[in-house]
Amino acid sequence: MNSYTVQKTIRPLSGTLCFPGDKSLSHRAIIFGALAEGVSEFTNVLAGEDCVCTRKAFEDMGVRVESLSDTHLRITGRGLRGLQAPKKELYLGNSGTSMRLLLGILSGFDFEATLTGDASLSSRPMRRVTDYLKQMGARIDGRDSGNFAPITIHGGHLEPIRALLPMASAQVKSALLLAGLFAEGETAVTEPSKSRDHTERFLSFFGGRIKEKDLTVSITGGQALQAKSFAIAGDISSAAFFMAASVLAPGSQIRFESILWNPTRTGIVDVLKRMGVVFEMGPYREEGPEKIADFMLKSGELRPFEIKKEELPRLIDEIPILTVLATQANGRSVIHDADELRVKETDRIESMVTMLSRMGAKIHAQGNTVIVEGPTPLHGAKLHSFKDHRTAMSLIIAGLIADGETIVEGLDCIQTSFPNFFDLLRTIRK
Repeated sequence: MNSYTVQKTIRPLSGTLCFPGDKSLSHRAIIFGALAEGVSEFTNVLAGEDCVCTRKAFEDMGVRVESLSDTHLRITGRGLRGLQAPKKELYLGNSGTSMRLLLGILSGFDFEATLTGDASLSSRPMRRVTDYLKQMGARIDGRDSGNFAPITIHGGHLEPIRALLPMASAQVKSALLLAGLFAEGETAVTEPSKSRDHTERFLSFFGGRIKEKDLTVSITGGQALQAKSFAIAGDISSAAFFMAASVLAPGSQIRFESILWNPTRTGIVDVLKRMGVVFEMGPYREEGPEKIADFMLKSGELRPFEIKKEELPRLIDEIPILTVLATQANGRSVIHDADELRVKETDRIESMVTMLSRMGAKIHAQGNTVIVEGPTPLHGAKLHSFKDHRTAMSLIIAGLIADGETIVEGLDCIQTSFPNFFDLLRTIRK
């Protein structure tokens, strides 16, 4: 789909929604299934292009992955040392997660592999990972000394390091912990604030032993992982678009089922509560390494919010849709120091400021800080996604409250993370 036309919703939205498997969890399920000993099965695996790239990369390295359905995978693991040298370049599309985590894994193997991606991925910085892997002993070549793809890595004998990260990053932390599985000794990673902890949870769930103290995570190399099977929790980052729609359309009754409820991912929940949104929670339950929950939302007049830099790791993917919500809040909302948004699939500060301004929003950036004045009526406009899936879906949700017709172009990117977005949108608008 190249473009989508949306009209203002004239009645409350309703329905019960189950979401595709969380993208971060789906990547890691494939990775840990491949590195484990035995056969793992995972259901509700995200079928988006990013996760397909991760799957194909491991298949190219000798891992058997069977599709029992589009979202049900059976993976026969090859154990920690069992990957084979790929016979061709590993193409990772637009997936930064795939590239960074694979760099960590491949640093432990004594063969050469080249990782490539599309134009967007090839412009995203990788030095934040590759510099540390070089310190551990991996040989890495690429543009700008291994900062940009295509990147060729030749791993092997790794020495452990103690990495003090300048910013909280789940991808960098995960890459180094995965590399630490292959190092002789203990590798430690310290962050300035806590980022997503999915890799730590997966390591423990698959039988690995890690140590966590304050903001430092440590792992000792050489540990074997054991196969596991479970259902992937629904993606809270995907649900966020429909959470926003439920809040923005008065009287809406949308039930959200089996949503990932990991404290390092529920920053969006904290912000919505500060805005005055009430969560009516169902029972919590465990599914694999993660907790999941059911809930509904109720809201009245929306209060403005402030997001400080230390909060960003817990809601970085939700910032685009939060800027849409901010246009309808009663006052000034501020998102501080969101420089990480500049190096996503696109510059998400630029994309959201430019497109929401076109719809009449009072939004601007001061450096890497985003300021939104509300409430402001939005009007329909012709918009572009900047080839970024989260920008695209945020603008479509904005179109639900905009007067007139909103046309959003450049929507192929949505396939990377949320293939059935439009199906669920139709469900709640019936």
